[in-house]
Amino acid sequence: MQNLTEITAKRMSGYAALFVALVLLAANAWLVYFMAMNKEVVYLWAEIPLFIVSVIFMFGFIIVQPNEAKVLVLFGKYIGSVREDGFWWVNPFAIEQHISLRIRNFNSEKIKVNDLHGNPIEIAAVVAWRVVDSAKALFDVENFEEFVAIQSETAIRGLASSYPYDAQDEERSSLRGNPQEIVEHLKREVQSRLEVVGVEVTESRISHLAYAQEIAQTMLRRQQAQAIIAARRKIVEGAVGMVEDALRLLSEHNIVELDEAKKATMVNNLMVALVSESEVQPIINTGTLYQ
Repeated sequence: MQNLTEITAKRMSGYAALFVALVLLAANAWLVYFMAMNKEVVYLWAEIPLFIVSVIFMFGFIIVQPNEAKVLVLFGKYIGSVREDGFWWVNPFAIEQHISLRIRNFNSEKIKVNDLHGNPIEIAAVVAWRVVDSAKALFDVENFEEFVAIQSETAIRGLASSYPYDAQDEERSSLRGNPQEIVEHLKREVQSRLEVVGVEVTESRISHLAYAQEIAQTMLRRQQAQAIIAARRKIVEGAVGMVEDALRLLSEHNIVELDEAKKATMVNNLMVALVSESEVQPIINTGTLYQ
């Protein structure tokens, strides 16, 4: 398979070519007038070719809009592209094909796929892209827009299978926990697939991410349980620090002397008071500390 790369087509300013076209038309008119006035048809050998050249010359004018390209093919051979906007004249025998260079979006449907841990999830993404090589886009694939859609969806599936939806370990990347890393990975993955057709990926982002309906409730309960466990862990860590500070301050200020048994009792009471979810009812000891 021949891999084409975009080249700049030979062209001429449309205004200069328009002047040439007017000269040709004037020459045709003068020659017809001359033959009519002198009643001589011998000059038809010059008028007919001149007329044919004038008509063919008029088919070479093209107008290129901003952010578009005209791809030229001459008798089945690619001869270049015109990217610069404006009024141009090119080979009139060339067939021109229009291709937009504007940024376009591919908005994927919700794709159901298993994540790294085998959990079914739903994911969708938006990929912004544009053509940077018109020759590759038109001649290397049958339909480059369809190619972009298929390859982008394939990259999204591969991305979802490479990460867990939610990581148990905070140091491990996940689809939900590391959105910036995920979109950068998606952009690189899509770009590697689309580079062969002269397409540049300018941006990518996840537009939808959720567990599949059949496990959504179960996973929600698991997330709630994980959140509760994490919160309780923080509470216990804080309570231990507060108890440690209380014992240290009592000892440093010689407020009361506690043996190991009383320290254990005090630690137990403080931990219950600090960690318990319900309001603790204090018991006032009206006797001595050891009664």
